[in-house]
Amino acid sequence: MERTLIDQLKNHINEEVLIKGRVMNVRGLSNVKFVLVQDYKGLVQTVWETEIFARIGDAVEVIGEVREDKRAKGGVEIFGKELKITAPSIEDLPFDLSKPDLNLQLATLLDYRPLSLRHPKVQQIFRLYDLLLESYDKAMREECFIEIKTPKILEAASEGGANFFKLEYFDKNAYLAQSPQFFKQIMVGVFERVFEIGPAFRAEPHFTTRHVNEYISLDAEMGFIDDFGDVMAMLNKILAGMFGHMREKSQNCLEAYGAEIPKVPEKIPQIKLAQIKKIIKEKYNYEIPETTDIDPEGERLAGRWAKEEFNSDFLFITHYPWSDRPFYTMPDKDNPAETCGFDLIYKGLEIATGSQRINDYKMLMENMAKKNISPDGMEYYLDIFKYAMPPHGGWGMGSERIIQQMLGLKSIKEAILFPRDMKRLSP
Repeated sequence: MERTLIDQLKNHINEEVLIKGRVMNVRGLSNVKFVLVQDYKGLVQTVWETEIFARIGDAVEVIGEVREDKRAKGGVEIFGKELKITAPSIEDLPFDLSKPDLNLQLATLLDYRPLSLRHPKVQQIFRLYDLLLESYDKAMREECFIEIKTPKILEAASEGGANFFKLEYFDKNAYLAQSPQFFKQIMVGVFERVFEIGPAFRAEPHFTTRHVNEYISLDAEMGFIDDFGDVMAMLNKILAGMFGHMREKSQNCLEAYGAEIPKVPEKIPQIKLAQIKKIIKEKYNYEIPETTDIDPEGERLAGRWAKEEFNSDFLFITHYPWSDRPFYTMPDKDNPAETCGFDLIYKGLEIATGSQRINDYKMLMENMAKKNISPDGMEYYLDIFKYAMPPHGGWGMGSERIIQQMLGLKSIKEAILFPRDMKRLSP
């Protein structure tokens, strides 16, 4: 007998079928036993009037008759005839996967990650994440961006500063890429529009709900722009396209979290950093510390202001200080102390950073000198600017932060299968 997937059972009412999956719950009532079985397409309750033995976690095959039951999720259940355990659990699970919520401490959730990922509600996070990656890919290709894959082991740190991981590479030192920045700029000179979905590594000693040391970045770079407004406009368009695609397919992923896919404004509101800092101080009586351009509380209040003022979950904050931005960021010609760049805030959290890049060789070298950055190891990147690089810009966007904000997760680590932070290298 061929296997029937659980989401197709409604097409087999009163027929005998074979399903394969994992036991998610077992309960007894009088002389009847109920076994909840999950496969990769859904859940179904199987009903047994004969003596069987199965425990939560077992991998099973079930043969039985499909019967309509409008009270059941999916509108059907299976009256079991045969049950075969294809792979038994040899120990009881450390927590109950049959409950609607796990309600575990974050450390426990992550220590037992191979098991906690089996919980249906946790699975929905990563079904939505899968859809996010698919949607970004689709939106980028619709705008004629070409996907590239760039190296993550580099001769020099990709941002030219601190917060990099150093490693031994045969007889020399190497660095894990903080971003694909150099290579995606190089590829603008080849394809004009490129994007990448790939890992980035930041050696930042954070203990926060929004930082990890390895994440998946949604990057893009585009050439022949007029200014960084073109980059923001393209990101605006990409977000509208990707979230529109997600909205069509994501309902089951969202229900468990009471969430929804946000609507992206036709034009996301934008404001200069200096202006939003002033508004936050005057409107919310909060002063952003001088040691930062904008802190997490400042971002939260900026997001609140965007929602109150424009009914927008999104806000572009522009013109960050030159001193705080990477050496390749274009300074503002009207005020060189500021840059032609932006952060994108989503529900009070920065999810993307972008800018126009310096495309003039002399200017780039002068900017590096001003920031005391050595060109050693970057020659392959710097030399391309001798050969007519067009005006260009792009962004890097944190994929997991989008999911965190969309579902209202308490920590970004919940949106990562196996997160890496200062203390965690396993599982």
